[in-house]
Amino acid sequence: MALKGNQVTLHDDVRTFLDDPAYKTTASAQTIDADHGRIETRTATLSTDIGWLQADHHWPGLAAIGKVVRVREIGTKTSTETAYYLLSTALSAERFNEVARAHWGVENALHWRLDVVMNEDHDRTRKGHGPNNLAILRHMALNVLQKDGSKDSMRGKFQRAGWDNEYLSRLLGMF
Repeated sequence: MALKGNQVTLHDDVRTFLDDPAYKTTASAQTIDADHGRIETRTATLSTDIGWLQADHHWPGLAAIGKVVRVREIGTKTSTETAYYLLSTALSAERFNEVARAHWGVENALHWRLDVVMNEDHDRTRKGHGPNNLAILRHMALNVLQKDGSKDSMRGKFQRAGWDNEYLSRLLGMF
């Protein structure tokens, strides 16, 4: 599970511990990918020394903590991003790097579809169960559009469903 700012003290404790230069990591692994004019270096660091963390935070099932530092070089520009994680299994550093990358691939693909195809970022529903209900409907719509065998893009299928009642009925019949 990726640690974010909403778990302020937990995030800060993990960050402080893993970023301490005096700390010796349990495991570390690096991968380098060059594609589409960019070079990305990912360094995964993992620690199973978490007794101190469990004493303060009592996180059920916690087996390890880790971080992934991503350095992306595009031309002369370099950017660095660090993400921290809680793990329920003590993976090898190589496997942790793979899992973290796969997780963000899935997240990015889903959120890109929701943002680009469904314009989710522009939705201003904020009260009651409205945001959750609309999120469920968006996911259901994306699943049905994905099952449709036509070669149109997702956005094209979405627009076609708005214009063609027969196509819309066929999609609704897939529920």
